[in-house]
Amino acid sequence: MPRKTMGKITQTRNAKGKKTAKTAAAMERATVLSSEVMFQGPLFRVLHDKLIEPDGRRNERDVIRHDGSVVILAIDDSKSKRDPWIVMERQYRYAANRYLWELPAGKLDPGEEPLAGAQRELAEETGYKAKKWQPLVEYYPSPGFLGESMKVFLAKGLQAGDARPEEDEEIEFRLVKLKDVLKMIDRVAILDGKTLTSVLLYARKQALRRKK
Repeated sequence: MPRKTMGKITQTRNAKGKKTAKTAAAMERATVLSSEVMFQGPLFRVLHDKLIEPDGRRNERDVIRHDGSVVILAIDDSKSKRDPWIVMERQYRYAANRYLWELPAGKLDPGEEPLAGAQRELAEETGYKAKKWQPLVEYYPSPGFLGESMKVFLAKGLQAGDARPEEDEEIEFRLVKLKDVLKMIDRVAILDGKTLTSVLLYARKQALRRKK
């Protein structure tokens, strides 16, 4: 049974007995014995998997598989680098049964590059295009049962245009100053995880830059 490693290179042997190097990431993945599709929908599928976990235990897991999503922290800092405007959306979310304040975001199409997906989603939902794009962070919102990862992009140099939301989307969007978004977070007026993660990380990075 392979040893569990912590970021080290582990030596193993191939079929001819020669040593090969495997990284910890490769060693710490589960071996899937079988996978059954329990539900297939337009946005995700639910699988029942039988597997051997990296520590050697056999297990069964129900997991939601998803093509991944992108989140856009779109910023207008043309007037203030310290307190820029952020593009925020408000829309009704049935799963939460309430209106939520969020950053623009959306599901990637199969085979779509994350940056292209982020550019598409921002234009569709808000009409904005951006001159500068850079990755901010990637995270898993609920890894206990959801395989979806969210890739967050920082978008600057905004240019306004016409929004083209999908037929089932009713989205209200506006520009809100960073300090006011942070106040909304303090008042627990923002409950969306991707927005909390992205805005707080950005604010922390900005604060660290000013200290240097």
